[in-house]
Amino acid sequence: DKLQNLLELLPEHDLPEDLKSKHCKRCVVIGSGGILHGSELGHLLNQFDIVIRLNDAPVQGYTDHVGNKTTIRMTYPEGAPLSEHEYHPSSLFVAVLFKSVDFNWLQAMVKNETL
Repeated sequence: DKLQNLLELLPEHDLPEDLKSKHCKRCVVIGSGGILHGSELGHLLNQFDIVIRLNDAPVQGYTDHVGNKTTIRMTYPEGAPLSEHEYHPSSLFVAVLFKSVDFNWLQAMVKNETL
């Protein structure tokens, strides 16, 4: 019941048109473990058609190593950016929900409530 009620609160959306029209010929998933630090691969990573970043690893200040292109950012609620300014309008944010507290978080976000 809780999940059904939450789904009814969410507006139905499809993928953004610019993402829907992309053909993923070359895609990359970039984690947040720090293994790219010092690699200077940023310019190569930016050349991928779709760049999926996991969690909220910083890009600013590390672009030489991790690039600056983000097509999709996936994270758990506890890793979601706290400021609305950190949600880039050209990127798709995907919240990965799997614990009951995650659904409480989503409900609070949608209803603009304190969690």
